[in-house]
Amino acid sequence: MSPQLPPVAPAVTAALVAALSPRLRRRLDSGVAKLADRPVVRDGDVVRIAVDDDTDLELHAPGGAVREADAVRCGCLLAPDCLHRAAAASLAPVAEETDSPAGPDDSATEEAAAQAPETASPKQRATVRAVQLAASAVLEAGTDGAGAVLQAELLRAAHTARLAGLHRAAATAVSVVTALRAARAADPAYRLTDLAAGLYDVLCVAHRLPSASGGELTALRGTARQPYRPDGSLRLYGLFSEPVLTTSGYAGAVTWTADAEGRLYQVSDVAPGGAGRATGAADRAVRIGDTALTHRELARAGLAVSGATVSPTGRLGAGAGVRAVRAPGAGWHEEPSARLWAEPVPDQIARALTGGPDLLFLDVTLTGTAAEAAGHCLLADCAGVPLRLTAAHDDPALPHRDNLRLLSAARGTRLRVVARLSPAPHPRAELLATEHPTRSDTRLDIGLDRLTGADLPTTAATPPEPLPVPVSDEAPIHLLRRRVHQTVSGGRPVLALPGDTRADARRLRRSGLATAAGLLTDLHSAAADRAHDVFGRLRPTDPDRFARAWLAAAHYTTEVDRALCLAAWTS
Repeated sequence: MSPQLPPVAPAVTAALVAALSPRLRRRLDSGVAKLADRPVVRDGDVVRIAVDDDTDLELHAPGGAVREADAVRCGCLLAPDCLHRAAAASLAPVAEETDSPAGPDDSATEEAAAQAPETASPKQRATVRAVQLAASAVLEAGTDGAGAVLQAELLRAAHTARLAGLHRAAATAVSVVTALRAARAADPAYRLTDLAAGLYDVLCVAHRLPSASGGELTALRGTARQPYRPDGSLRLYGLFSEPVLTTSGYAGAVTWTADAEGRLYQVSDVAPGGAGRATGAADRAVRIGDTALTHRELARAGLAVSGATVSPTGRLGAGAGVRAVRAPGAGWHEEPSARLWAEPVPDQIARALTGGPDLLFLDVTLTGTAAEAAGHCLLADCAGVPLRLTAAHDDPALPHRDNLRLLSAARGTRLRVVARLSPAPHPRAELLATEHPTRSDTRLDIGLDRLTGADLPTTAATPPEPLPVPVSDEAPIHLLRRRVHQTVSGGRPVLALPGDTRADARRLRRSGLATAAGLLTDLHSAAADRAHDVFGRLRPTDPDRFARAWLAAAHYTTEVDRALCLAAWTS
């Protein structure tokens, strides 16, 4: 397997694409496709791509990422104005700009931001407008039409937003570009729902920020990086580890722990890399204090930390003043870990849906497997609620799907599990960790440990043939949600195709969803709105109107899905 290209900073990609002539811009997507098939070798901080038998292109990535345009060098006759440099930057993962070393005035900058006026500055409003226009162009084009040029425009807007202190808009815009590249490359890790959620968030921020104030404005601006605050001494108990593998080119492992009160903390080891790093990081020593514990060991042991620093999301810092030593752990049926499973499931769902940790601690009984469009899911009963447990990753290097397939043969087995909520109109979650099906004193990390047939109960049969998931008698909100997702994949042209949408609108109204029916009609109307000038020529489209119609529909389906999810778990 060829080495992966190093991440490239958004500003570098934007600058290289902007420097191309109009003729070369039109050829950029084909240039990216050709470069993707060329051999790649790594030599320290330098990655070389063989453009042809006589020409190499180099990406110099000191510190693991390309931060300057001059660090992308091509040996062809047209360099530095050639297509190859921009194609390489467009092919590489997007570097996280917050990964760069903090400057000496970062703390002062954050303090100034906290004391900023109660409304967005003119510069911020202009900047977020540029983000809005770039994201609207992506939405209008869809994944098939949002090639490297549109991606570069969104990266340029993201970089400018970051410089203006709009860190949430910048980070979300970068995530949209990453998802677009995964979609266009047919990456198995790509999920349409993730791209839709990213576009929704960036357009929502751009829509709300100009008129926001106070706490809402602070939340919409976001922060450059998670601030770590002193938290004294901590006594932590390992829960499980999960691999991290992102489409942006980062990989590693995260180990989850809890204190005596049930608060969750994470120890993370994530850096540029692929699936090999995701599986190997579990056996690396955790980066905190002087402990020699690996992530796999910490998941089943404990940790005593002094001088701890913690981010708002519970991530433990690894500063020079932090000390940590190994301590005894606790089983999932022992205190204090057991209190996580004692929390009522409806309370856990409500917490996850309102911005709290999205981990669920459940007691389930396995009931079989079912076939879905995205693959097979494991069926389970959770206190009388039929639950679908899915794979957190589809990469074949990780054992998620194989483990779910084997567990489906252990029907009737009662297990204590950890899962991540997947908001849906039916109970659904990604399985992350579980008790061993035959050894009660053993826990399994679904993304790291591989089950075999010998691990199953002796009465377990061959994994059963999956059954189609029965169609539930739920409100037909999917009629609107489907159009929201079709827009993301196909753009305006898909919704502008001739067709009668009145039947779907009538069905929504009959189900009491008059607002959904109106939003569906508005979305199709905005897509088909192409006025003619006095000479009969089509006028340019109005991306603002189309983006507003899509944003309204996406917001409505998001809120309805959240309500249906809570109702499904609590009914």
